[in-house]
Amino acid sequence: MARWRALPGELDPQVREFAEQLRRVVDRTGLSVAAVADRTGYSKASWERYLNGRLLAPRGAIVALAEVTGTPPIHLTTMWELAERAWSRSETRHDRTMEAVRISQARAALGEFGPAPDVREFDAGRMALTPGVAGPAGVSPTMPVSRETREARRTREAREKRGSAGGAPGGSGPRRATLFVAGVVGVVTIVVGAFLLTDAGDPRQAVGTTGSPSPSPAAPSTALPSGVLCADADCTGRDAEEMGCSGDLVTTAKSATVGTTLVEVRYSRTCGAAWGRITGAAQGDEVRVTVGPVRQTGAVTVAGDPIAYTPMVAVRSASDATACAVLASGQQGCTP
Repeated sequence: MARWRALPGELDPQVREFAEQLRRVVDRTGLSVAAVADRTGYSKASWERYLNGRLLAPRGAIVALAEVTGTPPIHLTTMWELAERAWSRSETRHDRTMEAVRISQARAALGEFGPAPDVREFDAGRMALTPGVAGPAGVSPTMPVSRETREARRTREAREKRGSAGGAPGGSGPRRATLFVAGVVGVVTIVVGAFLLTDAGDPRQAVGTTGSPSPSPAAPSTALPSGVLCADADCTGRDAEEMGCSGDLVTTAKSATVGTTLVEVRYSRTCGAAWGRITGAAQGDEVRVTVGPVRQTGAVTVAGDPIAYTPMVAVRSASDATACAVLASGQQGCTP
């Protein structure tokens, strides 16, 4: 029976090569996964995920593995850096796919009001719309008339003809038809404006007629992916994993090394939130994440568990968050 499971077929080639290299390093030593976990300070479950390509190992784990196996660390860390970039690219592609799904849901919701605006491309989460349909300031007055509007227009024209042949006095029929058309156009304008999302690449914010973004985090989206239970301000103080914001929806935005401990800002654009994480930590080590005046903390409370997270904090951008590690040894350090 083979020692290793087959790696996931969807893995990026660079990540696949890195995982295979880790397996070769472990095989050369003859160590079991449990022995690797015991000697590096990272759990057996974590190493199983690293070696089976389900999770990219943190830099601290790679340095620890190099020390345990006598492998030159420069070789493994160089391969790790290439794999980390590839992993981040894959997460970005996933984020774009999720944004495309959310916009498709929005367009489907508009189906009862006529054809949705023509979305031509997605660029880093930002919609590019057909000229003359809509823009950053709201809905263009040249937006095509929906099917219902054309039917209403034909109804109005028919009533006008009846009115000219002795219909309702004073043109009350055409006036009612005109009010009906105005109402339909108003509904279409409001709904389209609510679903066309922009604000400098942040697809969670609805376009407003004033074009002025609110300084507070945006309201939660009504079209969250399956399994995601919060967005933006609703995520503050909550656990990322419990709320469905981790896994494929998260990326490492910033990182720094404090001693042998890696501290990171973890960011989920789908949830509009960030949190702090430390790996390679020891019991008593703490991690903090700060966004403006808001701070959340986490700590390693169980011996042998080298990872700790903070609760989430709502952010507009990952650059708004800073994560710091405060080690039991007295060392401290923060991400840029």
